[in-house]
Amino acid sequence: MTNAPDFLEISDGTKLAYRKVEGFSPTVIWCGGLKSDMMGSKAVYLDSCAKEQGFRYIRFDYFGHGESDGNFTEGTLSRWSADIISVIDKLCDDEVILVGSSMGGWASLLAALERKQRVKAMVLINPAPDFTEKLRRAKWGEAEEKALIENGVVYETSGYDEPYAYSKKLMDDGKARQILDGPIALSCPIRIFQGSNDTVVPPAHSRLIVDAVESEDVTCTLVKGGDHSLSRAGDLRLISAALKALF
Repeated sequence: MTNAPDFLEISDGTKLAYRKVEGFSPTVIWCGGLKSDMMGSKAVYLDSCAKEQGFRYIRFDYFGHGESDGNFTEGTLSRWSADIISVIDKLCDDEVILVGSSMGGWASLLAALERKQRVKAMVLINPAPDFTEKLRRAKWGEAEEKALIENGVVYETSGYDEPYAYSKKLMDDGKARQILDGPIALSCPIRIFQGSNDTVVPPAHSRLIVDAVESEDVTCTLVKGGDHSLSRAGDLRLISAALKALF
């Protein structure tokens, strides 16, 4: 049976659910994807790695996700990156390594830009910065744009029980928080893993991060046959090995 989470109360009174493994520094923080939560396969796998290898690890649910407070359609990239910053500031007293998956790659990059002195390194898994404009809205037609204006939300099929809900609030905020069009002022080591068969975030998107980030210590690994999840046993071993090398 899974242990009940702890809760972190943030400035507006809402609570973020989290689970923590104690160990040596730096603290590894899992930053999940859109509509994902801390019970996903990669988050749980890293939990087991932390217990086996002895490093400190935190996995949590963003506002409107999983066991945390909030309505998903009220969430934005600004809000979710602020959640990461709250975890860094209130639950960690050391350096951190951010592991960001898909949307979490964008949110973790935004958080790292606000806490450069605290972020020792980053691992990004099929990262999706700027996805609201460059990957989603770029494919929309008149029907989706009309729904966004008239209904305030666009629904698309997801791999979860409920569809993705792209609210106007999320799309407007995402447009304002784009980072790939200018230098990303980070100097820490960054390891990117990109599935060759990812149909959500195309491999070329990860190359945009490599080109935009200022760090000279950046690698991008194309994982043959890997999908958007990158949750096969071999994928998990690759991610774990890269993370271990960053301590």
